[in-house]
Amino acid sequence: MNTRIFGRTGRSVGEVGLGTWQLGANWGEVTDETALATLRAAWAAGTTLFDTADVYGMGRSETLIGKFLKEIPTAKGKVYVATKLGRFSPPGWPENFSRAGVRQHTEASLQRLGVEALDLTQFHCIPFDVLQRGEVFEHVRELKREGKIRDFGVSVESMAEADFCVRQEGVAALQIIFNIFRQKPIHTLFAEAKKRHVALLIRLPLASGLLGGKMTKATAFPASDHRNFNRDGQQFNVGETFAGLPFEKGVALADALKPLVPAGQTLGDLALRWCLDFDAVSAIIPGAKNPEQARANARASALSPLGAALHAQLADFYTREVAAHIRGAY
Repeated sequence: MNTRIFGRTGRSVGEVGLGTWQLGANWGEVTDETALATLRAAWAAGTTLFDTADVYGMGRSETLIGKFLKEIPTAKGKVYVATKLGRFSPPGWPENFSRAGVRQHTEASLQRLGVEALDLTQFHCIPFDVLQRGEVFEHVRELKREGKIRDFGVSVESMAEADFCVRQEGVAALQIIFNIFRQKPIHTLFAEAKKRHVALLIRLPLASGLLGGKMTKATAFPASDHRNFNRDGQQFNVGETFAGLPFEKGVALADALKPLVPAGQTLGDLALRWCLDFDAVSAIIPGAKNPEQARANARASALSPLGAALHAQLADFYTREVAAHIRGAY
C-alpha cells in the first residue's frame, strides 16, 4: 500500500486506513471473531491507520483494537491508532468537556487500547460553541505535555467548524466527511489544511455504503444499524448517514454514476480512488464489517489516478445533481 505523511505528526501511514465504528456498534451485528479477522485482514493488506472512538460500542471497538495490537507486537511503531472522545457517558455532556472529563476518557482509552500514549485523540463532533470557547484545546495540550497523547485533532460536521479548528494551535488533524457526494471541502478547507500541515482524515468515503454500488431502494438494514434508525437524523447529525442524502435519492445518484466507472473497477473502487487523488487527503478510513470488505477497500491504493476528464465529470455531477439534496450541517 502507498503511504502518506500524516500532517505535522511526521508519521507515515497507509493511505487507506480502517474505520472501526462498524466493529463497535450501530452497523448491525459483528462478532468479536469477525471483528478481529477484519482487523487482521486490513493489516495484512497494508493498512496501518485504524480509527476508533471510545463511544463505539461503549468501549468495544477500542477493546478489540487493543486485543489486535497484542497479537502483533512487531507492529509497534507502525500501527497508528486514532481515537476520539467527547460523546461517552458517563459523565456525559457537558461534563465531558471539562478538564476532569477529558482526562477521564483519555485514561479509559489508554487502558482499553493497552498503550502508553494515544497516537491521536480527536474531539468527537462536540458542540461548536464548546470548541469556540477554547478550554477543551487547553485540556488536550496539557495531556500532550504529560505524554498521555502524542497529538490531538477534531472530528467535525461542518466546514465552518473545520475552518475554525484548522487554525487552532497544536491541532494536528481534522476528520471530515468527504466523498463524491460531499465535495465542499475541496473549495473551503483543502488549501488551508495544506498550508498549515494539518492532516485530513476522511470518513464516509463510501457514503455509508451508497457508493459501494450494491444497494437498491428496497435494501433493508437491521434495527441496530444507524442506516435504519438515523436515516433522517433522528439520533445524530443526518450527514453521518448516507452523507445527508435521502436514501432513495442516494441510491438513484449512485446508479447514475455507474456508467462512469473505469473498466475492471467497481463503483466502490472509483469512489475511494477519487478521494485519494487529492493531495490534501492524508488517509481515508472506509469501514468494513468483514475481511473481504477490508481487502477490497485497500485495493484502491494500487489503482491509477482517475484523470482530469473524469474528475471534471464528477465535479459537474455533484454540482448539478447532488448538492441541492444534502441535508444537515455541511
